[in-house]
Amino acid sequence: MKKNIILNPLSTFIIGLLLGVLSRVFDIYTQNLGNIFSEMAIWILLGTLISIYSKSKKAAMLNIFPFCMGMLITYYAAAFITNGIYSNLIISGWTVFSLFSPILAYFTWLTKEKGIFPKIIGVGIVIFSILSSIILFDKLRIYDFIIDGFLIYFLFFKKIER
Repeated sequence: MKKNIILNPLSTFIIGLLLGVLSRVFDIYTQNLGNIFSEMAIWILLGTLISIYSKSKKAAMLNIFPFCMGMLITYYAAAFITNGIYSNLIISGWTVFSLFSPILAYFTWLTKEKGIFPKIIGVGIVIFSILSSIILFDKLRIYDFIIDGFLIYFLFFKKIER
């Protein structure tokens, strides 16, 4: 079996570190990309991709946690260095989300299996993504529709060999 060099805990940690810095750079220099990477929808999509393309439920759990922690570490380190505005509540919220990410990855991995339960999980992921944009960030924006469209495609239409 071919070893996946992208989806392993070390690689996802490094990708998380890079995306954390990149997200902070977007916050500083580009309003639109900064907005996109400050909201949950893009992180739900990226977490979904990591989870469903992992070779097993266990691999999904082991891949997503370092990704989330890497992103948090570098984003908030960069925010501190650049005197960014952030609150302990927001840091706590993202940290709790990251701590629960292995459980979320486990269920997300199941969405590519057969049966009604995986479809219900997929619908829940999409609804959560939409509601996070509305409740936490006021409304759905054009990029939310695009991100959620990709989310729907990968959850319900894209075939993944396991």
